[in-house]
Amino acid sequence: MFVARTSTRIPLSKGTVLQVSRVVSSYGGYGKSSLSQPRAFSTTRRAGLREYFPQPETEMIRKTKPAWEHPEFAYEDMKTKIFYAHRKPADFSDRVALFMVRMLRWGTDIATGYKHDVESPKKIGDANVMAATKPYSMSERKWLTRFVFLESVAGVPGMVAAMLRHLNSMRRLKRDNGWIETLLEESQNERMHLLTFLKMAEPGWFMKLMILGAQGVFFNSMFLSYLVSPRTCHRFVGYLEEEAVLTYSLAISDLENGKLPLWTHPNFKVPDIAVDYWKIPEDKRTMRDLLLYVRADEAKHREVNHTLGNLDQNEDPNPFVSEYKDPSVPHPGKGIEHVRPTGWERKEII
Repeated sequence: MFVARTSTRIPLSKGTVLQVSRVVSSYGGYGKSSLSQPRAFSTTRRAGLREYFPQPETEMIRKTKPAWEHPEFAYEDMKTKIFYAHRKPADFSDRVALFMVRMLRWGTDIATGYKHDVESPKKIGDANVMAATKPYSMSERKWLTRFVFLESVAGVPGMVAAMLRHLNSMRRLKRDNGWIETLLEESQNERMHLLTFLKMAEPGWFMKLMILGAQGVFFNSMFLSYLVSPRTCHRFVGYLEEEAVLTYSLAISDLENGKLPLWTHPNFKVPDIAVDYWKIPEDKRTMRDLLLYVRADEAKHREVNHTLGNLDQNEDPNPFVSEYKDPSVPHPGKGIEHVRPTGWERKEII
């Protein structure tokens, strides 16, 4: 109870404070009480808040293109083709992966103070999970706390899997068939989510300590688990991304229902790092649009890992970087034109 209460105190960055001040004045003082609450775990004075990662100021450095350009997502596809879905476990390996995700979800909810207005929130895979599981008193600050904590560990599985497959390829003197690239790209994408939200909030030392412990445990657990059963690990990440899609869907629902007024104010703009990374159009730079982009990414990770979990881990090529003989037939790709929430079955692509 102590952790759930204190871990939600996360100070806002300078840019967000300026935006919040505009909202407060325009709403006649709305949100004043929440901003004046004591900050339980913060190492920065409120008057001295700054951007967590300031832009480098030097004449010798220019901005360069990222190694992995983010694919362009059609706006309508993000609204209509991305939704919560669950893949039913087919064997013991799948059930182990799902059980571990539920355990991780329980611990994360406690750590980030995430609550629901129902006695028993619907679990992953339950019917009507979106309609029956509503967040309770989730403010902008609490959502940011949850986003920062989740994204701080979300980039671990892809990096661990890519590292082990890289070493395995060199040790066995065999090709990896394209898996490493997609796994590294996934990890990088999750890190960009984290950097985006860190432009809006700066964690205190207690949150940093939680992240340090969570990452240490998660990295070593994934390392050992991937050595034993890569397929189970990919299924685990697939189920984990299902929960991520649900989380962002609930946040978007809160925004659309007017429960997060600080994020719906016309003057609120998303961080520049997000605009550059997703190439967000001028008229699509609201918080809701940003969450649509992030949710689409999580849905893509869900599809990728469920698909990789269906393949032969040693011999099958990565279908997301492959060229297909008949391009007119729907097939896996980096975009969301033919997204499959529960993954592609092996017989459909091999």
